[in-house]
Amino acid sequence: MEIVVIWSDAAITELHDIYDYYNNKASWSIAESIVNAIVDQTLLLEQAPHIGQHEEILAHLNKEIRYVLSGNYKIVYLIEKNIVTIATVFDCRQNPKKLKGKYV
Repeated sequence: MEIVVIWSDAAITELHDIYDYYNNKASWSIAESIVNAIVDQTLLLEQAPHIGQHEEILAHLNKEIRYVLSGNYKIVYLIEKNIVTIATVFDCRQNPKKLKGKYV
């Protein structure tokens, strides 16, 4: 079964925000490197969507929500049949309880 990875609008916005932040605070090359690393992690999900750990903070939703890490970022995704939806890109340096508010 072919796995399709899609990005939610919120996750795309977060990715743009990450790029903009590092482009302004550091350089375009650092911004590009960080964003490319995040995207590269999501490409792995096409072959092995279950590689991520279960996201315990969102367990109350009773859905298969997992995450993979890329640097300081948690890439939270939902698996439904053959579709993997990137729900959010969460900066792990924040309070983890904020994740619950972002997703719900």
